[in-house]
Amino acid sequence: MFNFRLLRSQCIMNIRRFSVSLQQEGMPPPLKGVKIVDLSRVLAAPLCSMLLADLGADVIKVESLTGDDTRSWQPPSATLLEGDIPLPDHPPESAYFLCVNRNKRSISVNFKTSEGLEIVRKLISQSDVLIENYIPGKLDKLGLGYEACKEINPHLIYTSISGYGQTGPYATAAGYDVVIEAEAGLMHITGDPHGPPAKVGVAATDVATGLYAHGAVLAALLSRQKTGKGAWIDCNLIESQIAGLANIASNYLIASASASRHGTAHPSIVPYQVFPCQDGDLMVGVGNDKQFEIFCDVLGQKNMASSKKFSTNKARVENREELVGLIEASMQRKPIAYWLSRLSGKGIPFGPINDIERTFEHPQVVARDLVVEVDHPRAGRIKLVGPAVTYNGSRMKVRLPPPYIGQHTREVLGQIGYTDEEIDELMTLRVVR
Repeated sequence: MFNFRLLRSQCIMNIRRFSVSLQQEGMPPPLKGVKIVDLSRVLAAPLCSMLLADLGADVIKVESLTGDDTRSWQPPSATLLEGDIPLPDHPPESAYFLCVNRNKRSISVNFKTSEGLEIVRKLISQSDVLIENYIPGKLDKLGLGYEACKEINPHLIYTSISGYGQTGPYATAAGYDVVIEAEAGLMHITGDPHGPPAKVGVAATDVATGLYAHGAVLAALLSRQKTGKGAWIDCNLIESQIAGLANIASNYLIASASASRHGTAHPSIVPYQVFPCQDGDLMVGVGNDKQFEIFCDVLGQKNMASSKKFSTNKARVENREELVGLIEASMQRKPIAYWLSRLSGKGIPFGPINDIERTFEHPQVVARDLVVEVDHPRAGRIKLVGPAVTYNGSRMKVRLPPPYIGQHTREVLGQIGYTDEEIDELMTLRVVR
């Protein structure tokens, strides 16, 4: 019987033993001293600014008086502390907001007022980067478009993240992850081949766009070091998603091959999909002919490897349905634990279909300490997924928990020149909170 718990403990010991041998000093935060004004909401752009904050940038999240939209996207949410806490009458912190706003400071400003607009302009004048995800043209009407901000700060890196880009017939259309999944081909290739199109289980287009934007900001910062000039970055969901089609896009452009849905299967590699076992499902990816020989041995069907119908990947793709049926018949006779034991150490990619709980219990995830805990002033001790990259064996630190709305308004306004009396007046007038 395959012992998952034993494997988990062995993996954790081995990885931690290896980690000790790595340099543990990590790397100094490379963006320390970089100041970012973050006017964005929801996911793609806040993810971009969080990744930059992880690298040491001072990110000031400028929220409206009601806050980022995702603050209200609950349940689920973190449990409020009992007793004396900030904003006791406000709803708890939503899990959605908490996932992409660590290492930031929050100020809450009504910048549709002249006083609020002046606050934002002062921030821009003292910042290196601005990140926004408004519909193109919206900030121009407020006097915060690229040209206006360039006048305030000629060295500014102005980062626009939108649905369709700053130009073109769809420029002023609102961009939503699920709509772009549909329009940019992802939904067409996702789902069961005999069923309707399906969305990806997480906002993958938003995440990809945030990653592209984060890289673009870093590139612009490097360029500014050489040229002394700022830049206007135009990053959008539809182009990020089409770029993310990878080989599917290339198949069409090079050979006019239009993709279709394959469920968990691969259009060009067989067998490469989820297979049902006696008590659950298992993902197996057989990437070449040698692996197929080994897999046939694991199944106890060596004769399949020598069959002309299955001996090469090209033949396996042509005879996909027959081969998959034979593999399913074999694997359904035994439980997952049996196949995990048989496949272990054979050089074939495989893995069980974990739910989210089992994902965070995965021995590799536990051993590498991916989950971090931070103290939140309203929610107490909370768990977050930490930065995904290590440098010299260490992750960048989570210096600040995701902020509650307006947590740093007074602090930030003081740093840009406002007196306590002026801040009090702005709060009384509901310009800030």
